[in-house]
Amino acid sequence: MTVIGHEIVGQGPTKVMVLHGWFGDHTAFGPLMPYLDTETFTYAFMDYRGYGKSRDMKGKYTMDEIAADALALADHLEWDGFHLIGHSMGGMAVQRITANAPKRVKSVICLTPVPANGFPFDDEGWALFTGAAEDDGKRAGIIDFTTGSRLSKSWVQYMVKRSRETTTQAAFAAYLPAWGKTDFMAEMQGRETPFLVIVGQHDPALTAALMKTTYLKALPDCRLEVMANAGHYPMQETPVALATRIEAFMRSKG
Repeated sequence: MTVIGHEIVGQGPTKVMVLHGWFGDHTAFGPLMPYLDTETFTYAFMDYRGYGKSRDMKGKYTMDEIAADALALADHLEWDGFHLIGHSMGGMAVQRITANAPKRVKSVICLTPVPANGFPFDDEGWALFTGAAEDDGKRAGIIDFTTGSRLSKSWVQYMVKRSRETTTQAAFAAYLPAWGKTDFMAEMQGRETPFLVIVGQHDPALTAALMKTTYLKALPDCRLEVMANAGHYPMQETPVALATRIEAFMRSKG
């Protein structure tokens, strides 16, 4: 079987699987990578089907498929137990992995994440997001809005460009209902895996209030933190602070 595309960073004994968001492949984490402790941790940054190193792999583009690909990658790497990190759409995917293989997951870190019951779009919002597959202007509008409309136009346009370069339009479009409309919240109720949820101070969509009614309501061992001076992309906006926090949490969980 073909192994899903990925990049390995580090050679430490503690294993970490990292899943990216909707707007681009694992290279969104590029600004974070220089600040990771590569002697303690080994990170596998995975690319979903249709994205990055998996761009030519077709599929159903579902949460179940992402979880199956991630677990197959862990088997390929001969990882028995590991930590999970998921950004945005990846925040939903790491929950799906945890539900499917709870004994293998040591802890979960969800960065500005989508809850297990999707996102409560109104009609206007859904139209904006569905239109983003074809319309770069809509992509730019979403990226700007979710970072608090406070970052440079150059950075927003760079993120739009990277989203085009690292994804197929078909996969990008298909993953929207996967993270926007999927609901397996009932399967997450009461799960005892340790979770850390980090939201950005300037993200007006995936807010602390939303996390309190979803993650914190469902999970008995879940901590919520707000990353100062970040919007929806803390790995881009505050990489040093984020690396410091996620590694401290994983060290505390073994």
